[in-house]
Amino acid sequence: MGRPAAAVIRRRRLAALGSLVLLLALVGAGAAVLARESGGHETPTSTAPPPPPRPLRIIFPEGFNRNEMAERVAVVDWIALITRHVRARLSTAAYLRATARSKLPGRYAGDVNVRSLDGFLFPATYEFLQKTTSAQLVRMQLTAFKRTWAGLDLSYARRKNLTRYDVLMIASMVEKEAAAPEERAKIAAVIYNRLKEGSPLGIDATIRYGLGVPATEALRKSQLKDPTPYNTRVHTGLPPTPIANPGLASLRAAAHPARVNYLYFVRKPDKRHHFFTASYREFVNYANAHGY
Repeated sequence: MGRPAAAVIRRRRLAALGSLVLLLALVGAGAAVLARESGGHETPTSTAPPPPPRPLRIIFPEGFNRNEMAERVAVVDWIALITRHVRARLSTAAYLRATARSKLPGRYAGDVNVRSLDGFLFPATYEFLQKTTSAQLVRMQLTAFKRTWAGLDLSYARRKNLTRYDVLMIASMVEKEAAAPEERAKIAAVIYNRLKEGSPLGIDATIRYGLGVPATEALRKSQLKDPTPYNTRVHTGLPPTPIANPGLASLRAAAHPARVNYLYFVRKPDKRHHFFTASYREFVNYANAHGY
């Protein structure tokens, strides 16, 4: 037979090309159907990385001392184990070791030797991971303290010849004594005024700290006369160290006390507010009238 004509060859090629296009269209349509049936997801070719671990949280309330914070660490460890089945690396013993000596400069202010981190352990909510150590948690608290402290204006305290550490000690007493937020600056003013007068501060919270007496127990007469350096009924001036870790509001009150002449305050019957006065007679009369 002879060679087919050129026109016949072109028709055959066009027919073959049409068949190929139809086949590709059918394959594409089938793939689209499969994609719809499978939810539009392709089969993964590799395992996706696991999601990052959810952080744990610990809340340190304002006014806690370092021993109370160490106890809170133990509670949070237990909660993480029971509710999240996570065994955290934090521990009470490690927290106490990490806070026993200052990581700040050895002499924080003036000639005061900082013996522990009480006062510097900023109370707040902190997130941590299972692998976070107690030392790392303490560093978070110190970082938060430094950031907060940097925003304070200490010019008034300096004019009263008070050091930074003095202000921190005053703030810790304010934190323990003030139940109503609006009274913080007044309590700070009483401390300033009594320091100026040279009178004992008479803050029983300092005795509790020095003797380790919890707030749930009444102080005995013998404890009120105990010669511990933290007894501000017996000794004049400030206690040797802060007695708690104050929050921002108490730090501000200690740096900027109210401009009042109060020298005394006593708890009112509602157990939240205080009666303030500059008169010792008024103070005694109010205390007697309410059975103190």
